[in-house]
Amino acid sequence: ALSLLTLSQGVPLSRNTRCSCIEISNGSVNPRSLEKLEVIPASQSCPRVEIIATMKKNGEKRCLNPESKTIKNLLKAINKQRTKRSPRT
Repeated sequence: ALSLLTLSQGVPLSRNTRCSCIEISNGSVNPRSLEKLEVIPASQSCPRVEIIATMKKNGEKRCLNPESKTIKNLLKAINKQRTKRSPRT
């Protein structure tokens, strides 16, 4: 089980701008403190994949580094849990 995540912490902007995250910096977060995780694919308005985490305690939004090995592993674990929960038809 993961106890800490490496993340890039930035300030998410409104979706009306080019990208949601204006700056990326490194930090860490406990995965249990995450309320929601949004994956925003690259598009014409923003050339990079963005991952925005909403924290349970205060609703703060943080930009995670999609290239981080820890974040990639977290996304794999989440997808694996979803696959187990929803039976294939």
